Amino acid sequence: MHRKPRSQCVILRPVERVKDFYSVLGVSQSATADEIKKQYRRLAKRYHPDNNRNDPKAAERFKEISEAYTVVGDAEKRKQYDEMRRLGAMGGYPGAGRAGRRGAGATAGAGAWPGGFPGGGGAGPAGGGSVHFEDFDVGGIGGLGDLFGSIFGNGARGRWGGGAARPAEPERGETIESTLEVPFRTAALGGKVPVELEVSDVCPTCHGNGGAPGATFTTCSECGGRGILSISQGGFAVNRTCPVCLGRGQVPSARCPTCGGGGEVQSRKTVLITVPAGADTGSRIRLRGKGGRGSAGAPAGDLIITLHVQPDRFYKRDGRDLIASVPLNIAQATLGSKITVRTLEGKKVAIKIPPGTPSGKRFRVRGQGIEKDDQRGDLIVEATIAVPETLTEDQQRMMKDFAAAGGMKY
Repeated sequence: MHRKPRSQCVILRPVERVKDFYSVLGVSQSATADEIKKQYRRLAKRYHPDNNRNDPKAAERFKEISEAYTVVGDAEKRKQYDEMRRLGAMGGYPGAGRAGRRGAGATAGAGAWPGGFPGGGGAGPAGGGSVHFEDFDVGGIGGLGDLFGSIFGNGARGRWGGGAARPAEPERGETIESTLEVPFRTAALGGKVPVELEVSDVCPTCHGNGGAPGATFTTCSECGGRGILSISQGGFAVNRTCPVCLGRGQVPSARCPTCGGGGEVQSRKTVLITVPAGADTGSRIRLRGKGGRGSAGAPAGDLIITLHVQPDRFYKRDGRDLIASVPLNIAQATLGSKITVRTLEGKKVAIKIPPGTPSGKRFRVRGQGIEKDDQRGDLIVEATIAVPETLTEDQQRMMKDFAAAGGMKY
């Protein structure tokens, strides 16, 4: 006789509610990444321990906002955090769609997690029971543990997987964005533009350790020398860089006078930015490794420059075409003429103006526009009639005779 195999079950321990990181930072859940970054920087500057040496509450607040930004300030972690909130970590349980698929050991209260989640009263150890979910594959805390771990780092194992929190891993530097004004002709033809950038370099005095010359170092009392703090967050732990030792694990007896203990200094450096031919306002250039410094030896981030093309006094742009407005006097427009126009590269092009050319008439010169993506536009010459502001007595007389002969009223 064969017994029906039992479905694999897992007992989930009670967990507390997860903090609302959006409320901690004072932003809405729909806030943009830039809005979150600006708010974090504002709060971090306000509550930084260096600015509030006699206020322990400020240090706690600094830890709290840093913890929140660690999650919602990272696009991928924020996406997973929002998903965790949706699944129930803020008031439900993962697998809520399977409410009717409980295992044999499920109690009447197993429709939600106990310990801070609606509908969970009495189902946890405090209530003398256990929560079972059928077909909820978490092998070794797999699905749920991986979700928490991927959001909050390996420190989640300190509570979920039974392991100790690991030191923070090297993290690539922040990507910085900026704008750059570019001359019209440089953007159209391509070229190099000198740009002065503010960059972070290792402090030449302390070589990055933050200590004054001759200073002694002691183990950081805040993090115990690990360089990170594991902050209990409901049913798991959050890892963040220690704000006292800045992740070094050691605290100098005297801070470096050059960098103030930060280990890096700001300097301005001039670099040449290569602007590709055909660039337009909104075009973006990425400079690898020119962004924020990485931590623990990780590479620097990138600098992304958005171009803003300055207007030209002679040319206007329409896609790949160039439009040049050329003034004609009354005689040229009326009797016809031959004019010379310079292209963007400085080449002279002759254009025949037929008699009776009206203002706004356009003449197209093929292949003398902007080249982009192996295609080249045209140069469009637009005629504008220039009327003299003043006339001599003889000119006025001749103009009146001309008008009378043509039956024109004035």
